[in-house]
Amino acid sequence: MKKDKLHIHWYPGHIAKAERQLKEKLNLVDVIIEVRDSRIPLSSSYANIEKLLGDKPRLLLLNKADLADKNELNKWTEYLRATTGCPVVVTDAKSAKDLNQVVKLAVELSEEKIQALIAKGLLRRAARAMVVGMPNVGKSSIINKLTKSSKTKIGAKAGVTRQQQWVRINPKLDLLDTPGIIPTRQDNQQQAVKLAFVSSVSENAYSPEPVARALLEMLKGKRSVIEYYNVGDLTLENIAMKRNWILKGEQPDTERTAIYVLKDFREGRLGLFILDELPQ
Repeated sequence: MKKDKLHIHWYPGHIAKAERQLKEKLNLVDVIIEVRDSRIPLSSSYANIEKLLGDKPRLLLLNKADLADKNELNKWTEYLRATTGCPVVVTDAKSAKDLNQVVKLAVELSEEKIQALIAKGLLRRAARAMVVGMPNVGKSSIINKLTKSSKTKIGAKAGVTRQQQWVRINPKLDLLDTPGIIPTRQDNQQQAVKLAFVSSVSENAYSPEPVARALLEMLKGKRSVIEYYNVGDLTLENIAMKRNWILKGEQPDTERTAIYVLKDFREGRLGLFILDELPQ
């Protein structure tokens, strides 16, 4: 049976445009709230994030924590704090208990910039923050959570591009209400495949079948996955036969199965995992 070759295709034109748009927004803000996917804390980061953001202070959010292994995530939190020098907050779409901490840290990280403005004789103003991250890591849900308690849109600011809309979170913090999209740019196919697992890559860039096969290979031996599909050997063919997804000629419908396997993983049905390996 012919199997599609696993390869994620990138589009340099889109990447260049995304980088340009992101840099335009970066000039407007004092602090960056970078969102990553808890299931791939390294693979959902940008290789040259420090160069891209310049000297802007950064707060790291490990989002979708409800889909990740909690014990492993605690280790990752400590690792990222130590290696990036940034505060790290664990978040998920179901809970709002982390919001106060996010706002507090964003204000604290902006204080040096605010003090520099005051030293130049300017009046104190609210800190300006922006949420950035790879596609589909949950940037919009973070913005929605932060702005839910405050619907006060304050529109254009003096010296700030008119199209940008701001929301006052509290008297000390304004948030740009559109996220900055960090382009998925790297030549590392292993990282690219993990981004495909969590839907951070456009479906136009890959075929579901080889990506699903790679995911099953990574999850091989995981009891929760074996029990969910009720098969001994985790292959698309075995899962298709078990589900009775059969094509003409008694062939397993591996394309349909691949789509469901990826969906099952993304929605947490297969268990809670972190697919990146914690560096020693």
